[in-house]
Amino acid sequence: MFHPLRVSDVERLTDDAVAVTFAVPPELREAFRHTPGQHIALRRTARGEEIRRTYSICAPATADPVLRVGIRLVEGGEFSTYALKELTVGDTVEVMEPTGRFVLEPRSGRFAAVVGGSGITPVLSIAASLLARVPDARFCLIRSDRTVASTMFLDEVADLKDRYPDRFQLVTAISREEQQAGLGSGRLDRERLTGLLPALLPVADVDAWFLCGPLGLVAGAERALRGLGVPRGRIHQEIFHVDDAVDATATVTTAAARTPARSTLTATLDGRSGNWPVQEGESLLETVLRSRSDAPYACKGGVCGTCRAFLVSGEVRMDRNFALEPEETEAGYVLACQSHPATAEVELDFDR
Repeated sequence: MFHPLRVSDVERLTDDAVAVTFAVPPELREAFRHTPGQHIALRRTARGEEIRRTYSICAPATADPVLRVGIRLVEGGEFSTYALKELTVGDTVEVMEPTGRFVLEPRSGRFAAVVGGSGITPVLSIAASLLARVPDARFCLIRSDRTVASTMFLDEVADLKDRYPDRFQLVTAISREEQQAGLGSGRLDRERLTGLLPALLPVADVDAWFLCGPLGLVAGAERALRGLGVPRGRIHQEIFHVDDAVDATATVTTAAARTPARSTLTATLDGRSGNWPVQEGESLLETVLRSRSDAPYACKGGVCGTCRAFLVSGEVRMDRNFALEPEETEAGYVLACQSHPATAEVELDFDR
């Protein structure tokens, strides 16, 4: 559900990134209380077209929720351009209640993250919440950025290091310039991480790994961890950018690539069911949206997972999947924005 929230602060982080804070009125505190790592969708209308974008909450999870997100300018990006060049304190933005499964409920243990660029945003909330609420928890952050000047949330991460020197470990890699301390320049690819991670911490003792950022970094980090013997269940991923040229065969499909001549979709959303014919070429999300404008979605690119639905019956073909964990697809969940019917009858449940 979306709510109109007033912008209470816009802070310039770098030349191409800002942090935006929204004022949460008392009556909406419960609705916007988030789990560390969750995201929100922002909505606006421009030139008669609805634009939605998803941004992770970077503030720690507290009883009195602080709704703060980091937004980096994307070339040609409708919402990011608006946020950096036009959005000001006092403006009102439509904000969806927090969602997402890239989360860590604070608990005792050792945790680590490998992030790139704006992938720091959900991990900042995860690390800050964990260290503040669990006295014996430890967190290792390995972050990669192009340059020091382009690094988001430098002060916030430095504050964690100062506040928890014995429990927070920070390793920084800059890919496009030399730095006096830390790692040498260059990308954090699979080969480099395979040698680096065991030198930093006992890999086998880490209770959960959080990988966030562009697809290349996340995929390389996952392969490095699996090669080091880390079980799949301990690795959590969130993709922040996928090149349009990425081959969809690298993603998960739930059926052979076939499309019936006619197909009907039955969908349940907020306790109400309906059925509609699927028009040629459209995704199942688009089918639902023709009659139910309240269907959940944000990116429509198979990245955020907002449109996750349970496949009750029938089969579907997913073009790409960068949001669902293997356990979720094995359990029967699909991304409605990427799913097309592979049988004459398909039923989805958005409420499960």
